[in-house]
Amino acid sequence: MTVEEKQKLAGFLDLAGDFLITGYMGEQKEYNFDEPPDPAENITLNSQNINDPNNGDSIEKIAAEIKNCHNCILANTRKNIVPGEGVLDPLVMVIGEGPGADEDTQGRPFVGRAGQLLDKMLASINLSRASNCFIANVVKCRPPNNRDPHPDEREACSHFLKRQITLLKPKFILLVGNVAAQCVLNAREPVGKLRGKFVDYKIGDMTIPLMVTYHPSALLRSEDYKRPAWEDLKLLRARIENSDRLTENN
Repeated sequence: MTVEEKQKLAGFLDLAGDFLITGYMGEQKEYNFDEPPDPAENITLNSQNINDPNNGDSIEKIAAEIKNCHNCILANTRKNIVPGEGVLDPLVMVIGEGPGADEDTQGRPFVGRAGQLLDKMLASINLSRASNCFIANVVKCRPPNNRDPHPDEREACSHFLKRQITLLKPKFILLVGNVAAQCVLNAREPVGKLRGKFVDYKIGDMTIPLMVTYHPSALLRSEDYKRPAWEDLKLLRARIENSDRLTENN
């Protein structure tokens, strides 16, 4: 309804009211009505409200898709999916190989003996899945007998992991074990050749400092890996602290 139409209607109602109450036409009032909003403007505003930079994607949506995923044979033998857990704005994203028996039972990553050791390793450099880390795996379902995931299984899960990294935007990535390192970096070298240094991991418009170290299960099998793993963790801690100082100075 236009402003003119609103004024005419208001005048008619006033006139009708005067005749009903007094029988005479009373003094005509003036009304100031605002112009109605342009429908095109509403469309623009609504479009801005739903303009999600993540295109509607979320960690919860990824987990729901993983639950319904049957793109490889691991879906046939799993008890539970293990999409990952931690904070949604992580300082560090830790990526391992795949769920084991305990993880398959609980639906949580790194909760068995290796996971308990991982928590201690992270705590030694002031990191925790409860406060500043997100922990995930290359594959989200347990490979039978804890075998290495096959190439087709890694490929079936790769887009889930990439979307998680894109959404979480971690400041640093820590890859633990051969499978995680070779899958994420598309490398053939073992951990021993890849560890002890940072590389720039590029995904979308982000470049994330990434480090490789030994899987906690390797430390449980051999004492020889504990010293180099500790050196890697100290290097990560130093890089984080240096990044914090640069942020404060800026």
